[in-house]
Amino acid sequence: MSRQNNLRADVLIVGGGVGGVAAALAALRRGRSVVMTEEYAWLGGQLTTQAVPPDEHTWIEQFGCTRTYRAFREGVRDYYRTWYPLTEAARRAPDLNPGLGKVSRLCHEPRVALAVLEGMLAPYRSAGLLRVLTGHVAVAADVDGDRVRAVTVADAAGERVTIEAPFVLDATELGDLLPLTDAEHVTGFESQAETGEPSAPAEAQPWNQQAFSWVFAVEHDEGADHTIDRPDSYGFWREYQPEVWPDRLLSLTAPDPRTLETLTRTFVPHSDSGPVLADQSKDPGDRDLWLFRRILARDQFTPGFARSDVTVVNWPMIDYLPGPLVGVSDEEREKHLDGARQLSFSMLYWLQTEAPRPDGGTGWPGLRLRPDLMGSEDGLAIAPYIRESRRIRARTTVVEQDLSMAVRGDAGAVAYRDSVGVGMYRIDLHPSTGGDNYLDVPSSPFQIPLGALLPVRLGNLLAAGKNIGTTHITNGCYRLHPVEWNIGEAAGALAAHCLDQGLTPEQVRADDNRLEAFQHELVGDGFELAWPEIKGY
Repeated sequence: MSRQNNLRADVLIVGGGVGGVAAALAALRRGRSVVMTEEYAWLGGQLTTQAVPPDEHTWIEQFGCTRTYRAFREGVRDYYRTWYPLTEAARRAPDLNPGLGKVSRLCHEPRVALAVLEGMLAPYRSAGLLRVLTGHVAVAADVDGDRVRAVTVADAAGERVTIEAPFVLDATELGDLLPLTDAEHVTGFESQAETGEPSAPAEAQPWNQQAFSWVFAVEHDEGADHTIDRPDSYGFWREYQPEVWPDRLLSLTAPDPRTLETLTRTFVPHSDSGPVLADQSKDPGDRDLWLFRRILARDQFTPGFARSDVTVVNWPMIDYLPGPLVGVSDEEREKHLDGARQLSFSMLYWLQTEAPRPDGGTGWPGLRLRPDLMGSEDGLAIAPYIRESRRIRARTTVVEQDLSMAVRGDAGAVAYRDSVGVGMYRIDLHPSTGGDNYLDVPSSPFQIPLGALLPVRLGNLLAAGKNIGTTHITNGCYRLHPVEWNIGEAAGALAAHCLDQGLTPEQVRADDNRLEAFQHELVGDGFELAWPEIKGY
């Protein structure tokens, strides 16, 4: 029999991923009490439980993120400098990249990100302002008219906790609060008739969502045999070839994300990479899969410390395409989650036994999973990597023509009067559950409009992650780590500001003077609301 408990706070944040943590920090800095709930044992989402090194833009070291996100990044570097036996050259590097991966200028281990995030939250736990409930999922909501009064969460044993708060933030990976609160929302592809987007289909396709992936990390133990048991579904996945794919999924051949031309990548475990400077504007970095998402580069540490590099397998070949996680029955959802796990284990088994080697042989049996780095028992990440969420019907919806360079040319992205931050990434849509191939559209550096965080009706529910008012298409560039952080931090700041001023979020957005006062507060807190003039992007 489950027990019912009750809590109260100024701000309730459901979801402890990137956006949730940033939202909590913003509200806590302003002296507000926060209860944050999280489905898994770790906070951090993409950075930790999903084990995805941060996807960032070219200028991230200089500008284009919040002060707090930059503090997190520097905290990761300081953690390595303090506790790891780095070489002197690595220790002195101001832009230390522990993994020397080519996807990011800061490729790091999930556990390090977790330690830094927990450190950032620790003072507020000690002060009694923050209560975190890990291992809890939202199961019900109490809604009175256009206000969410409380949300009930439950743990694995069925014990329930109901949390009341004047402001409720949905920072879950899939927008879990939206159906529970009857918030108007959308899934998958909107129609071109609705959004006017050049790349949208004629008819809406709510089931057509970006693939999710179950990431894992491996090292290479030369001469050893760490081959896993043949996965139960290996026979299926070994022959599986999507209609839009030039080869079987279990191969090194896939479409180039930007051109759709057939591209065969290399995978050879090695350490000597030479100097690596990640810059996806010049080089996508994904031709050498060992270097692409490497999170530990042995040569960065004193000799003998690490027996191997460690790289993260988050490749197009483990994108799960047979079905989505949203808009399906619980039984179907579990089938897809298990299918994604089977796909990832099948990819590892294929790499160990059948992957082509430069010497003409097949397989790298020395590949070994690193469950200790992932925080799991089986070696996969704790949680699946989610690219697309349910999205609110928002006061402002960002559409493709707001930032597409093909549409806007040199004019740059739309400048929003209610900007609460900035972001930059190409519109990067992975293959989808509806059978679409990559959709990759160059975009201009863009802003985050406050109206995209506000549902059209519910007055005290704020979107704090990938569930904001984007479309299926523009979600492709608003879903990345620094943008999600900025969204969450803005949502937490807005909730605290409204409590301080006795205002609703829509009152802040609609009134120029109130909006300017809030934006002034954000700037003072280290937010960037507009991009400087950038040449050559």
